Amino acid sequence: MSGLSFEQVLSYAAKPAAPRETFVNIVHGDCLEKMREIEPATVHLVVTDPPYFLDGLDEKWRKGKADATRGTGAIGGLPVGMKFDPEQGRRLQAFMGECGGLMLDAMKPGAFAAVFSQPRLAHRMASGLEDAGFEIRDLLAWHFTRRAQFKAFSMDHFVDKMKIPTARKRTMKRELAGRKTPQLRPQFEAVVLAQKPREGTFVNNWLAHETGLMDASASLDGTAPATVMTVEKPHDRNGHLTPKPILLCEHLINLFSKPGQVVLDPFLGNGATAIAAMRTGRSCIGIEIEADYAQMAEERRLREAQR
Repeated sequence: MSGLSFEQVLSYAAKPAAPRETFVNIVHGDCLEKMREIEPATVHLVVTDPPYFLDGLDEKWRKGKADATRGTGAIGGLPVGMKFDPEQGRRLQAFMGECGGLMLDAMKPGAFAAVFSQPRLAHRMASGLEDAGFEIRDLLAWHFTRRAQFKAFSMDHFVDKMKIPTARKRTMKRELAGRKTPQLRPQFEAVVLAQKPREGTFVNNWLAHETGLMDASASLDGTAPATVMTVEKPHDRNGHLTPKPILLCEHLINLFSKPGQVVLDPFLGNGATAIAAMRTGRSCIGIEIEADYAQMAEERRLREAQR
């Protein structure tokens, strides 16, 4: 894109902001299919929480299906978390490469994507998005202080199964007392901040697409926006395994878009992104593969509209 003249910049700056009608469109279906139906280069921001190998996801990333497996890496009779499959990360990277390509097609040049990730898989999430063509701008942290489940396991289970004398088992348990699998109590989730490549400079891209710059006045606590965002986990899960706080979604939307613009969530879940978009004056396209979650999101949207 060629550079703009000083007169063009002044002309743009003098234009009053035209009011935009907003909408919320909740779609039930597979995002890998439904994103192909979005008009190219019409989305200003993506805020989403992909399913990163939760329990009970099948090979098509759906929960509770007949061919579902324990995606967190449980092997045989071992408790979840005791053994991880390195293929998890590689599969996630490949999946996000495909999904990210469709996101890019729907997004305007310079638009941001804020993508949640389990911390141990954040590098794969970022690599998948980078493989798709995104530029990785930052790694954010959603910090929460509400006590999460401590999932580390002791070694007693393994010792009990060893074919050794009982006395030796007791000795080993004493020696291993306090030693557990390496899973500290979680207090944050990662958010990969990716960006579709700009057209020209930051200024030129903004003047053409109104994307690519953050709103530095958006704040959670009255200070400059930071990479660590402290927001408590929702007390009410609304039937979802990993709900995200509406306040956090609002903050991300305020940071990386402006009122009247379009926010896409390819993994809408129970609708937090849609509610946040409504509250901040943005439009939202939300795609959800699970019918029960899609219905829940629609019901929450309708309740919000009636407030």
